[in-house]
Amino acid sequence: MPTVREARRLAVQALSETGIETAGLDARLLLEGALDTRDLNPEHELDAATVATFEGFLHRRRAGEPVWRILGEREFWGLTFRLSPATLEPRPDSETIVEAALAQFAGRREDELALLDLGTGTGCLLLALLSELPRAQGLGIDLSEEACRTAAGNAVLNGLEERATFRQGSWTEGLTSRFDLIVSNPPYIPSAEIATLSVEVREHDPMLALDGGADGLGPYRLFASSLPSLLAPGGVIVLEIGAGQGPDVAALMQAGGLEFRGSRHDLGGHERALIFTLA
Repeated sequence: MPTVREARRLAVQALSETGIETAGLDARLLLEGALDTRDLNPEHELDAATVATFEGFLHRRRAGEPVWRILGEREFWGLTFRLSPATLEPRPDSETIVEAALAQFAGRREDELALLDLGTGTGCLLLALLSELPRAQGLGIDLSEEACRTAAGNAVLNGLEERATFRQGSWTEGLTSRFDLIVSNPPYIPSAEIATLSVEVREHDPMLALDGGADGLGPYRLFASSLPSLLAPGGVIVLEIGAGQGPDVAALMQAGGLEFRGSRHDLGGHERALIFTLA
């Protein structure tokens, strides 16, 4: 049986031959997953079961499946989130939404806040916020019932199930309560651009979470008309956007009666989060 060092070297070679630019990192992560440990002793000899698992992981990666889909979970905001076919992977860029929201509540961290997460997916935005706001209660809405089940499981996994509720529904339909903080990472990719996305995205991410309509702005139009009535006095809305969508989304929300309070950029320098309050 190969050692960890030998298995990793062969894996990097196989992934590189497939054209995967992150072959070294992917090989390490998949090997950690196969061994169920991050403490990789280079001279540790793999057993037959681990080799079989690792080879299965590599086959899936070479076919275009993302690493975190293969492993079934991903870290976000220091928490662990399990994935399902109905959810996006929690991505580091989306931590910008959490940062922007928390900055708006810097003096209210201990308040009994009501949070709403639209299109919750894994629940990563809502649960990350609840982990920082100890007296807050949160509601996550998703069109996919499977996504809601996944999010509820992630709440239990992270010890937040007593303060998080997840409900299947279409955006704001049926909501009458008011919320202190509303966040969303909606689908914002124009329909015609989906075919041009990487195989990792277009074949493995749920279409419901990608397709934002003809111009990618469909969800924001709905938000502009429905969110003002759901926002409590002094409340804040933080929305994730795609590349170059800032001006259009800001204009839509302002036309709906909200005040644009600025934006926040992700680690790559792209405008990622837009902040709104009642005008």
